[in-house]
Amino acid sequence: MLTSSRQIPNLDELRKYVNETLCDQEQLEIGVFPLTERILTRNGRPCGIFFCLFGPRSVKFTAIWETDSNSILFYDSTGERFLRTRLIATPSLVTRSGWATSPGKTSTTGPAASQVAVQAC
Repeated sequence: MLTSSRQIPNLDELRKYVNETLCDQEQLEIGVFPLTERILTRNGRPCGIFFCLFGPRSVKFTAIWETDSNSILFYDSTGERFLRTRLIATPSLVTRSGWATSPGKTSTTGPAASQVAVQAC
C-alpha cells in the first residue's frame, strides 16, 4: 500500500481528489460514474466522510476520509486498501443541517455553500 501527502483546501477539492484517485486506480473515465458520500459520526459529531464510486457492472470502489488522523483511505472493489493519503490541512466538514464544521470545532456562521449528498452505498 502506498502513502502520500497532499494539501486539499476544501470539501469540493476533496471530492474531486477522491473521484480522480478512484477512477485512475480502476482505469475509469473521470466523471462518468456516480460518486456518493455520507458523513460519518462518532458520539453525534462528524468524524469523516465515506465515499462510494459506483463503477460498471455494479462494482463499488470506496474511500474514507478519517478526520482524527486527517487521512483518506482508498479501497478497491475487493475491499483491499491500495492508498493512504495524509492531508496537510484539514478541510471543513458540512453536516446534513448545512453548517460547516471542522474536526473538534463547530461553526455557527450559517449554511455552507456546498452540501453533502447523503446517500447509502
